[in-house]
Amino acid sequence: MPYPINKIRNVVLLGHGGDGKTSLAEMMLYRTGGTDRLGKVAEGNTTSDWDAEEIKRQFSVQLSNVPVEYNGNIINILDTPGYFDFEGEVAQAMRVADCGLIVCSAKNVNKTKLPRMFCINKIDEEHANYEDAYNSLRDKFGASVTPFIVPLLDGSNPIGVINLVTKKAYKTEGTNKTTEVDIPADSMEKVERLRAALIDGVAESSEELLEKYFNGEEFTQEEILSGLRAGVLSGSIAPVVCVSATTGVGIMQLLSTIVDYAPAPNEVRVEKAIASHGADVIDVEYDPNGKTIIFVFKTIADQYGRFSFFKVISGKVTADMQLVNARSGASEKMGHIYVVKGRKNKEVTEISCGDIGAVSKLGDTITGDTLCAPGVDLSLTGIEFNEPCYSRAIGAKVKGGEEKIAAGLTRLRDEDPAFSVVNNAETKQMVISGAGDIHIDLLCSKLKNKFGVEVELSEPKVAYREKIRKKVEMVEGNHKKQSGGHGQYGNVKMNFEPIEGEEFIFEEQIFGGSVPKNFHPAVEKGIREAMEHGVLAGFPMVGLKATLMDGKYHDVDSNELSFKMAARLAFKAGIPKANPVVLEPVGSLKVYVPDDYMGDIIGDLNKRRGRVMGMNPQGDGITMIEAEIPMSETSDYAITLRSMTQGRGSFSVKFERYEEVPPAEQEKIIAEHSNFEDEE
Repeated sequence: MPYPINKIRNVVLLGHGGDGKTSLAEMMLYRTGGTDRLGKVAEGNTTSDWDAEEIKRQFSVQLSNVPVEYNGNIINILDTPGYFDFEGEVAQAMRVADCGLIVCSAKNVNKTKLPRMFCINKIDEEHANYEDAYNSLRDKFGASVTPFIVPLLDGSNPIGVINLVTKKAYKTEGTNKTTEVDIPADSMEKVERLRAALIDGVAESSEELLEKYFNGEEFTQEEILSGLRAGVLSGSIAPVVCVSATTGVGIMQLLSTIVDYAPAPNEVRVEKAIASHGADVIDVEYDPNGKTIIFVFKTIADQYGRFSFFKVISGKVTADMQLVNARSGASEKMGHIYVVKGRKNKEVTEISCGDIGAVSKLGDTITGDTLCAPGVDLSLTGIEFNEPCYSRAIGAKVKGGEEKIAAGLTRLRDEDPAFSVVNNAETKQMVISGAGDIHIDLLCSKLKNKFGVEVELSEPKVAYREKIRKKVEMVEGNHKKQSGGHGQYGNVKMNFEPIEGEEFIFEEQIFGGSVPKNFHPAVEKGIREAMEHGVLAGFPMVGLKATLMDGKYHDVDSNELSFKMAARLAFKAGIPKANPVVLEPVGSLKVYVPDDYMGDIIGDLNKRRGRVMGMNPQGDGITMIEAEIPMSETSDYAITLRSMTQGRGSFSVKFERYEEVPPAEQEKIIAEHSNFEDEE
């Protein structure tokens, strides 16, 4: 059934891989009757990890929606991958979520401005310690971290949870039964101590409650509930709950916490949009009675077509409704609409404002598009994806498969805009770039499984350049060929000198017609062709000025080809004398790392010939290191950084300029490319 907007909660699960997000979503679904059997990641039968790659790898690789119905509410649980390689999937979920539930393990322990909650999972595992995990969160995220649900212990064994808000305890029996019990006397001291942090959060939610708190007055239960909700919506309170996703301990109290304190879509979100006829950004409110506006935040594509996931921003979506794509202007028919639960699709007739649904076979719609009722004409703010930072050259294992690779990657881009593909004309390679090696490996698996093409990966070639450092004068190039009949004859004398930048300048200072003007373009063309392959290692020559000073010609044997060849000979004779050097691309690097890893990261950058330009604290114990680094040293940096920071570091790199390669490195590069072919 369609739900009113105040009964809808869109919650994204965030956290590191292995912290149990998928198991948590599965247990929520099982405890509320959404599935009749409890799936397990190890067995490959969970609701949200349904893709063949997820089953094989036993971790999430894509965003999945798990709608949980609880006490007349619909909670859309957006289960996201926990690995850096799939941050694009997280970006898609964050774009439509109204609250973040950050899942962490009880054994170890913000970019978004949305309200957030913390879920301490695995409280029943060996060495798990709720208070240590809670204190770590509070140290990391500050006083906003507030305990709502704590473990109910039998000795050291969690058998249920205690709700600090209501001061009630709940014991879990099996995986599907919860009963209310008395709080043990030996737990009361801890309960009162942790509840004091909760009351502090209530007091800070409004001036009236703060004044009452300082006057020593007790809060009523209604004031506690309203104060907590106001604090969660404003971000001043971040509830902490605890569960065991494998045994079901705390699951029902987690669901109650989400329903009671997580915001409805219209309570925290005001969408930003631009009308196609203007440049001003306008606010779009969530309006159940308004004209239909939906935002497409994810696409699944295969050989049969697209399956598009959307959130309803305004109005409602009904089957067979006609909407207009604000980007392309194309009309799209919402023929069959669905509520999606993992791999299962349930066809419905209506999706209400604030809710999440899906539609099949849209013709011209991709991820990030806005579809509107005719006449609305608004484009909502899209999804921000980080620049891909790990690249590999990709080619077909079987000759002739390049077209199938290109076609397959084009289709995969529909569902994963976080990677890019470039055909590098200079290196003659197709280069695929993603967030890491796992991301690239997944794309290759999809190419094989969905489109039947096997690929090979290799390290991309670096686009080096060559340049001269001094001027050489009156270098002669003499082309003479006689083979019966008309021969070939051209003679030039050239000056070569370096100039700033990567341009090529050709001039002539001929006096007396020693080289007729009609042959000057042929000389220029010869130099340009020769510059495609420098003299050191065959890399393109840049930053060169060539001046035609003198020459000779023959009335019969001279032609354009002769002078083009003479110019190339002059290039080959003169450039080696002009102190040539190899240039390498250098990029500006920004690395975001926890402070604990700063020393290791800087040491690694030094080994990669990086130059640290500055360090800027970002808050929450994160520092941004700014550096310049040769692009050749970044090919495996995504893997190294992930290993060195336990997946907590991230980076971006952007090409800046070309610089001379140090002599020792230049010798290695020349040796590696000593067999380059000169296309003479």
